Amino acid sequence: MNEWDVIIIGAGASGLMCAAQAGRRGRSVLVLDSGKRPGRKVLMAGGGKCNFTNLQVDSQNFLSQNSHFCKSALSRYSQYDFIDLVERYGIPYHERQEGQLFCHRSSADILEMLLQEARSGGAVIRMNQTVQEVLRTGGLYRVVTAAESWTAASVVVATGGVSLPAAGVSPLGFRIARNFDLPLIPPGPALVPFTWQTREKALFQPLSGVSLPVTARCGDHSFTGDLLFTHRGTSGPVSLQLSTYWDQGQEIIVDFLPRGGVDELLAESLREHPDKTLLNTLSVHLPRRLVKALLDRRDIGSMPIRTLSPGDIRKIAEAIQAVSFVPQGTEGYRTAEVTRGGVSTEALSSKTMETRTMEGLFFIGEVVDVTGQLGGYNLQWAWSSGWAAGQHC
Repeated sequence: MNEWDVIIIGAGASGLMCAAQAGRRGRSVLVLDSGKRPGRKVLMAGGGKCNFTNLQVDSQNFLSQNSHFCKSALSRYSQYDFIDLVERYGIPYHERQEGQLFCHRSSADILEMLLQEARSGGAVIRMNQTVQEVLRTGGLYRVVTAAESWTAASVVVATGGVSLPAAGVSPLGFRIARNFDLPLIPPGPALVPFTWQTREKALFQPLSGVSLPVTARCGDHSFTGDLLFTHRGTSGPVSLQLSTYWDQGQEIIVDFLPRGGVDELLAESLREHPDKTLLNTLSVHLPRRLVKALLDRRDIGSMPIRTLSPGDIRKIAEAIQAVSFVPQGTEGYRTAEVTRGGVSTEALSSKTMETRTMEGLFFIGEVVDVTGQLGGYNLQWAWSSGWAAGQHC
């Protein structure tokens, strides 16, 4: 059978959701994917436990050139709709911090649910199919691989971004968009660790493995949570969140005491332990290696706190609560969880995900210029955008 109502390119989160919805409408659906098995990034999500959504989904959790674009899909297929689906399949899950929902057992539970949904709608999934091009002739689309080609009234591009090459990603979706003259927002790695410049690397590399809560900001964006020092730079939730909004050359400012001020801490210690050194005082509240690294830049760690002047305290507060650095860069697509940028939302209908200039051509999921923060938001966008396209393709 080489003629279909809908061909979906990509058997990932958004593609499988779209296949299930289109199939339920009675559409004949073919899903093509270049990999050996479907849903590879779904299986990797959440460290294998699949952070499949978040209880606190809001448009502010997403980065896009058009901050309003995601609202329609997210409201019409919400986190609660997906939770209902998970519960219908009896998949046990639990909530972690900040509304994040994870599977008790494995990401494989979510993938198997998606596959069952797609197949129950009659969708046919064919793996090891590398799409070479998508053409439009006579009002139909022709999808071509090395071995054969298929035609369909609708094509849905659900190819994802180019992050995590180990998952078999490719820039195919961006190439299809360019071939149809659709505008692209330049893609880049997001939710990715930062790398140090030479000066910071010499100072902080000995702290590799140390993790602690901080507040960090770049530009107008600020996040509070754990920061992890690595041998190359910083990782952990705070670094990953900031990386989505960071541009090359931009400064990052870190507060290593987000729950209190240095001046209050020192005033309390001065009353109780006036002869204690600054290093020993601060090491009660922060890892000693970190305090030493921060204070060594100002050579004040050995001073008893009773000898500190107001000017000294201001310098200490700056050294601890306003640590600024400009990253060398990021670790790139190799470790990035998602790709920011992609097909411009100006080219798409927010209700249907169909292109405005090419009837029957849809783009969904990560290939679109909608990037979620850490915490289940990107998978929710996959579910919502896949559902929206599935109602109309």
